[in-house]
Amino acid sequence: MTSTDAMPHAPILAASAVILDQDGRLLLVRRGRPPGRGLWSVPGGKVEPGEPLEEAAAREVLEETGLVVTVGPELWMVTIPTGDGREYEIHDFAATVVSGDLRAGDDADEAAWFRPEEIEHLPLVDLLLDHLRRSGYVPRSARP
Repeated sequence: MTSTDAMPHAPILAASAVILDQDGRLLLVRRGRPPGRGLWSVPGGKVEPGEPLEEAAAREVLEETGLVVTVGPELWMVTIPTGDGREYEIHDFAATVVSGDLRAGDDADEAAWFRPEEIEHLPLVDLLLDHLRRSGYVPRSARP
């Protein structure tokens, strides 16, 4: 066994933003690439080396939606296996739109605003609905 075999892989850092508009709708993007291709998620992606998490969240929102945001407090962190022995460590932040026009870009196939009650009926990335419910963004309902 080599020394690198004994060491676990460092997680792949990612940052995302949970954004509400003035009407209380949540911004989601339909992912165009793995992981979660075809599923709806909050905008976000990988953190560049040396990039602060908050800056990564703002950059990813701009790239995926065309919107400039102010990033607020961290809401939660989740780890998701990549399937090859590594895992993503995703940090989700509250954010507020400052400017821009909504458009899908980068690895997002679609970007749209959804009322909280609509979200539970969408094909979402794993664990997102649970986190949105726990943090009060989506009301609890009968869907497990």
